[in-house]
Amino acid sequence: MIRLHALVLGVFLFISLIIGAGIAWLVAKIFHHSIERLALLCGGFLVGLLALDIIPSALNSYKSPGIVLGILIGFMFLLLANKLIHSSHQYKPSVYLLTIALFIHTIPLSLTIGNLLGYSTFALSITTSTILHHIPEGFALTSIFLSQGQKLIGLLLCFISLSIWFSMFIWIGNHLHLGMKEQSVLLGVSIGLIAVTSIKEFILHNIHVMSIRSASTFIVMGYLLSAVFHVVF
Repeated sequence: MIRLHALVLGVFLFISLIIGAGIAWLVAKIFHHSIERLALLCGGFLVGLLALDIIPSALNSYKSPGIVLGILIGFMFLLLANKLIHSSHQYKPSVYLLTIALFIHTIPLSLTIGNLLGYSTFALSITTSTILHHIPEGFALTSIFLSQGQKLIGLLLCFISLSIWFSMFIWIGNHLHLGMKEQSVLLGVSIGLIAVTSIKEFILHNIHVMSIRSASTFIVMGYLLSAVFHVVF
């Protein structure tokens, strides 16, 4: 039954990502798929996602030293990754780095759900939170793929992989115990990767393409959109 529950929750996560992707597609239509506008919007959205959701939740649930250590590890990993993958100017690493960050971010949540699966009282709340919590992630990933002209088949494979990853760590969480320190470091790594990638790759790389006023408008719009997601979902 545990494996079945884990797979079902993985399907729910996939559905939530698809919903987020649909919202991102509508937003992209509004901006006529302007690469720079989408990138700035996504950067502001990710900053809002960190400030309003991920960081407060992490600080409420885990100890600060582990989170800080994880952020430093994430930053060092990002520096190493940039050296390895920036040999070609045509290569755009932000899609892959942010995907890695979201994969890592999913691990503590998956392990926690795995620990709670035995309690039927939490079944409805877990299912609901799984669906709602990952709609912003679907929006963010889709915005990135659209803004960088990546093939949508890659986005679909990313969604499928993330759902399988989610189910796998739910199963692991039901059989193994990962301490709070380890989970806090993992969250810190994901926070560091998301923060640096969103600011460096999406905001700083595109802010000079248009006027400061226009760029700031799209960044603020992205942040406000994240606030709407935070309130609604």
